[in-house]
Order: sequence, then structure tokens, then C-alpha cells
Amino acid sequence: MSFDASTDDILSADNHLIQSFCDLDALKQNSGRTVINRAKGAYVYDSDGRELIDGIAGLWCVNVGHGRPEIIQAVTEQLNTLDYYSTFYNFTHPSAATLARKLAALAPGSLNNVYFANSGSAANDSAIRILHHYWQRRGKPGKRHVLSRIGGYHGSTYLAMAMTTPAYSDGWTSADEIVHHLRSPHHWREGEGLSEAEFLDALMEDLEQSIARIGADNIAAFIAEPIMGAGGVIVAPRGYHARALEICHAHDIKYISDEVVTAFGRLGHFFASQDVFGIEPDIITSAKGLTSGYQPLSATIISDEIYDVISAPGEKFLHGFTYSGHPAAAAAALANIGIMEREKLPEQVRRTGKQFEETLRGLGDIDIVGEVRGSHFMMGIELVRDKETKEPFDEAVEIGNRVAMAAQERGLIARPLGNSLILSPTLVMSSEMIERTGAILRDSIEAVMAELRG
Repeated sequence: MSFDASTDDILSADNHLIQSFCDLDALKQNSGRTVINRAKGAYVYDSDGRELIDGIAGLWCVNVGHGRPEIIQAVTEQLNTLDYYSTFYNFTHPSAATLARKLAALAPGSLNNVYFANSGSAANDSAIRILHHYWQRRGKPGKRHVLSRIGGYHGSTYLAMAMTTPAYSDGWTSADEIVHHLRSPHHWREGEGLSEAEFLDALMEDLEQSIARIGADNIAAFIAEPIMGAGGVIVAPRGYHARALEICHAHDIKYISDEVVTAFGRLGHFFASQDVFGIEPDIITSAKGLTSGYQPLSATIISDEIYDVISAPGEKFLHGFTYSGHPAAAAAALANIGIMEREKLPEQVRRTGKQFEETLRGLGDIDIVGEVRGSHFMMGIELVRDKETKEPFDEAVEIGNRVAMAAQERGLIARPLGNSLILSPTLVMSSEMIERTGAILRDSIEAVMAELRG
């Protein structure tokens, strides 16, 4: 079908695609669907020709913006040279090898060993499977359980979904027999009557008690996003990650930092674990911004200590995916990182990201804006019926979706998540575009407020 086909033509022809995280029944009637058929820079364009600020960067991932010729050319040249070969057995190829070396240089400390897959879900599944093998080789096969958190999001494959906050598993099954969820670190919602420091102490006590209840000899790892993404952009109390890592290591539990969203500039650094939160985890997982979404690719980056155990003589590494380290995907990642380094995008985000954060925090004077949270180009806005009591809107009101649709009518894509809006735009937004985004959001929220008042 041509790119200039009408919206009706596209939707009437699209009767076979199963879309992700949506109401499939509603889609049968083509309810509320938007066809994106073109993109450039920080903008996307729908099939009716409307220009929209891409306020969610595709899905947290188009960090360097759309239509970058450097990445497109790198992928094209790679396909013309070597379209595909696996990294199975004794085979490798230049793109994957070069990218692994580059990521080892960018990652903190001793995280020098890189396993490629195709998604954040697969990266997190790989991290757990590698650690299960690691503990087997260390003579501790009982260490299979995983500590996660209420509000975390780690993917939608069977194991990754088990590690994700239970709200995403409603009506589905997952490998939840080996996953245990700790308290949400959301101080504004969960820390009633406690200072941030007191709430942090309570969270660490919950971690200690969970380890004691399950038994440290049964726990393989603790997994945490530096800032929770699809759980609502939740920022843990200051010092949370450093104290959690210290407790985990004291009990011989590995620490996985899920940087699928936070890596590659979103918080102003290539990796946030050490540069923003002051920790060197045992494993970092990444995806999304690794290629800016131009190709599907993820990386599970493990410490030298873990690698030395799983690469010692005696057993083979029996884990792999057909497209791990795909040449075109690796070429896209290298070109993407090259753009970030040449244009100093992480450094730029430390300025423009702070402007974006402050612009959105300025919406806090609106009656139904309960909390604006996040950092740099990773922000959440929670909408409430009553600001004093923090009473949420009823689900039937669909407040997040109504504001998101109002914003889209005004030229901005924002992601509704229950009573919240999520903003995770491209990292190439100008100051003027940031101001426009803030103005659209204010106008949209106030318009929906007027509708609710009747």
C-alpha cells in the first residue's frame, strides 16, 4: 500500500495485525487508531498529514530523532556488504565485534562483556538465564529466585513479565513462582507520613526482610530500573540504588540494572547507573536507545567476574537467538552512538532535559495535576480528582487517555498510562519545541477539566 493512501484505506485493509498493549475488541471498529506514515527529526506525521511532536520517541527509543541519514546509510552499506550471519559457534563478524568493544568502553567498571539479543525483554531474560547458569557453575543451583519491585517494567516475554509489576499480568500467567515483588519506591503515593529518608529506610527494611524470608541461598538477583518507566516514571528516594546494591552484595545476590530506557542519553549520560546513581551493577541491560529504534537490538552487559565463571573450561554456553548481533542492527547502533558522540547529545540533554523537566513541573499549578515526576527527558504527570487527598479519578473517566487525545489534536503525542501521562521525547528537541510541548499540555489538561465540569 502506498504511503499516500487515505486513513480509511489503511484501516480497512489492516484486519490482520495484532497490536500490542491495546483493546483488541475496540480496534475491530477502528476505534481511536492513528496511522503514522512518515517521520523526520522530532516530528511524526499521520496519514491525514498532521504534524505531531513525537513526545514518546516512538516508544522511549528514537533518541537521536527520526530520519537520520547516517544510520540509514550505515544499515544500507552493511546489508550490501554482509546482510546476515550469526554469532553462533565460532562465527563472528566485524559489526558485532566492534559494537561489543564500544559498549564495554562506555559501560562502567568491569562490565566488559556483551551479549546481544533483539529486545529489552530478551535482554532481561538473558540476564536471568546467564545468572542461573553462573550460580550452577558456582555450585549454588538453589539460587534461582529473583527480587523485583511493584511498579517495575522489565518486558513482556514469559519471565520478563513475571518480573514486571503484577498490574501488567492481569488475566495472564507468567513465571511468577520464582519472582518476588518488593514495595514500590514511590514516595508521593506510598510514603504517607514518612520523610524521604524514613521511607528509604522502610524500603531497605522490606528488602532485608524479603531476603530473610526467601533465603539468600535461594536468590539469584535483584533487578531494578534506575527510574521506573512503564510503571509510571517512578523515581526512588535518593540513595536507594546504592543502599540496595550494598545489601544485595552483602547477601551474595547479583544486582541487575535495567537500563533499557535510561541508557543512551535519556538522563544525560550513555549509562545512568554509575554517572547518575553512583552504582556499578553486576549486569546492565539495554535496548531502545541503543539503535534509537532504527533496528531491533539489545545488549546484556555482564561483569568480568560473571564472565570468568561462565567461560571457564567444562561447559558450553547454551544460550542464543538467531538474530543476536545482527550485522545491520549492530551497524545501526554504531552509527547511532557515533551521532551521540559527535553532536554531544548526552551533554546537550543535561541542559535541554533540565529545561524540559522544569517546563513540565510548571504544570503543577493546575488543579488536577497531582505530581510531576521524573528527570530530564523521562517525565510523568499524575492527574488526580483531589489534589489535597491525592484521590485518583475513577477508571471509567479515562483521564489519561482523554488528555492524551486532546494533546494529539493540538499536535503532541503523549502516552496515557491510567491516570498519568508519560513524556519521553526525542533528545533533539529545541528550546522552542519544549516550550510548545508545555503549552500544549497545559491547554489540553485545562480543556479536559472544562469538559469534566460540564
